[in-house]
Amino acid sequence: MSHLVVAFLWLLHWLPLPVQAAVGNALGWLLYWLVAPRRRVTLTNLRLCFPDLSEAERARLARRHFMCVARSFLERGLLWFGSRERIRRLVEVEGMEAVHGLLDAGTPVILLVPHFCALDTAATRLATEVNSVSIYSSQKNKVLEKWLFHGRSRFGDQFLLSRQEGVRGAVKKLREGGRIFYYLPDMDFGPRDSIFVPFFGVPAATVPGLPRIARMARAKVVSAIVRMKPWGRGYTVRISAPWENFPSGDEAADTLRMNQAIEREV
Repeated sequence: MSHLVVAFLWLLHWLPLPVQAAVGNALGWLLYWLVAPRRRVTLTNLRLCFPDLSEAERARLARRHFMCVARSFLERGLLWFGSRERIRRLVEVEGMEAVHGLLDAGTPVILLVPHFCALDTAATRLATEVNSVSIYSSQKNKVLEKWLFHGRSRFGDQFLLSRQEGVRGAVKKLREGGRIFYYLPDMDFGPRDSIFVPFFGVPAATVPGLPRIARMARAKVVSAIVRMKPWGRGYTVRISAPWENFPSGDEAADTLRMNQAIEREV
């Protein structure tokens, strides 16, 4: 079955992106109504984060989110099989000069990439012009894991480690210079590996990996936000200026700062 899915994504990637987007939107709308458990989780999160919105407004946001998730999956065919030239044409990057400036000065760079739907689009696009190190979670489906790995590593000299291998190897590679750390802030891994800091006003178990890695690697942090343009007109990756006074030495305050930065973008 997984091989059939990959074959379908290969066929789909030949279509213009607006057509792929339309297919993804239709699939997402269907999944919103069919996958009730995930719909309930999404609506619960929206209620906690946006209590001032009406139920109808939160339902509308949830449907749009399902559409974006479906699009992000179907459009992975573009990332796995599309040419370098097509990917660079469809994915616009703003602020990359700050990253190049830091790397040219020999400063390690951590790219904070929140778990927005098109995060793999940013990874593949940036791989066309800079090398990175990143950590990925092993997937139960090994066929899809193979292609996800392929999408992130097909351009340049990308260094990927599984979560089970830990961060020390990634930090060592980052210190060697010439790479960015493509850092995805993690979800709740429980109290042993997390600290509780507010996220949208709710105490949330948050992995304080960003300040720890920045301190270990003596790295500068910049954030990268990737957005899907409406109607399949492409993507935009916006890179911030380097964060000042980070890490500050106060791990809880630094982790809260990360959460607040993600809140603003949400």
